[in-house]
Amino acid sequence: LMASRRQPLHRGLYLHIKYNLPLIVLIAIVAIIHRQTIVVTAAMRVVIQRVKSASVTVDQKQVSAIGPGILALVGLHHEDAETDMQYCVKRLLAVKLWENDNGAPWRHHIKQKGFEILCVSQFTLYGTLSKKNQPDYKLAMKADQAQTMYSKFLEMLKEGYEKDRIMDGKFGEMMDVGLVNDGPVTLVIDSRDDKKGPSGSQMSSSSLEDAEKINNDER
Repeated sequence: LMASRRQPLHRGLYLHIKYNLPLIVLIAIVAIIHRQTIVVTAAMRVVIQRVKSASVTVDQKQVSAIGPGILALVGLHHEDAETDMQYCVKRLLAVKLWENDNGAPWRHHIKQKGFEILCVSQFTLYGTLSKKNQPDYKLAMKADQAQTMYSKFLEMLKEGYEKDRIMDGKFGEMMDVGLVNDGPVTLVIDSRDDKKGPSGSQMSSSSLEDAEKINNDER
């Protein structure tokens, strides 16, 4: 009797799963995409460009200029912490964009070449488009906090390299940014690109260890 009662239940569950399988799969895919989107966007973002020269002008007055080196556009997410800045600093100083003395490409980083870095704060890196195609910057860090964090980021760069080789634009101002992209070469650094999640120091700790290994690799 018990077996005869269970059979319709099992058959009903089977039919329910069978006919709703496409919907179940779709929900699972959307959940995965949504999770990945959160992981990617909740991070400090630095767009780096290898340049032959770059400059920043404000009110028709040049405020910074470099020769060969890196132009770094820096975007802060509203959830960013100091560990995110540490990760980006180490990656920025470690990224190998130049050839070595033997002509082998992608072997030397900025410190090995003795080149300069020009940083430009850019909250628009966290802009999203509304249904009306209007930019929305709610993911970006608020101005007051962002200015404090950005200044700290610059100090970290100077501590990791040389003070006189770290240049800056003018925070919060309308800037004319000029550059000659060498290559062109453009890369994006996300502080949480190891996909371990938008919160928690475990992600930051492992990422910093990886970046430190890269920074110590002097091939």
